Amino acid sequence: MIKILSPKKLNDMRKAGKIVAEALLVAEKMAKVGVTTREIDAAVEMHILKQGAKPSFKGYQGFPYTICASINEEVVHGRPSDRKLEEGDILSIDVGAVINGVHADAARTFPVGKISKNAQKLIDVTKECFFKSIENIKAGSKLNEIGKACQKHAELNGFSVVRQMVGHGIGEKLHMEPHVLNYDGYKGNGGTLLEGQTLAIEPMINEGTWQVEFRGGQNVSVVVTADGKLSAHYENTVVITKDGVEVLTI
Repeated sequence: MIKILSPKKLNDMRKAGKIVAEALLVAEKMAKVGVTTREIDAAVEMHILKQGAKPSFKGYQGFPYTICASINEEVVHGRPSDRKLEEGDILSIDVGAVINGVHADAARTFPVGKISKNAQKLIDVTKECFFKSIENIKAGSKLNEIGKACQKHAELNGFSVVRQMVGHGIGEKLHMEPHVLNYDGYKGNGGTLLEGQTLAIEPMINEGTWQVEFRGGQNVSVVVTADGKLSAHYENTVVITKDGVEVLTI
């Protein structure tokens, strides 16, 4: 069942979204050679708490950190550690914040030092996939339009779209209905988007195969590319409007 937030709750989501966007800027400034993802996690958590919110991820299904920090072939759910970032790494940071019981969630992939041309292209195309996916949707559009646009853009650029991990509804829970596929995978159109519906749309794009592996059990594992090639992630929380999409985490 799709739940539409009240105007007050939606305003709380906007506040949470602003905090998440700022938290990602904190992470971006720290994404440098020699910095550990544990240090980034601590700084992001401090920022969220100082803004009067709480980290959405910390304690969720037993996850002990504020951010997911996924490096290179790690697609999502990477755990902060004492590993120092190295020249040429790409770092995906996923973070959520909750304020007054309403969540917002977003992710970015950052270069560490000088990276390869193809790695930078992967980061750029992944971001573009998000904007392509929302370009033509509004209330009344079909859910599958998101994934079709994302997949088309990724594959035109020589990349692939992760199938096993998808976007989601968001609101008074971090993960809600519906699943938001980043590829054309629905048996039908996926349903109709409603005015006021809130979604976390998050292309996860791979340099090589779309297939992934789960390290440590599917519910709590780090997801990695099956061929060991790079993966990038770009996510925002959005609200569907009668005329288009409002992005809450930029």
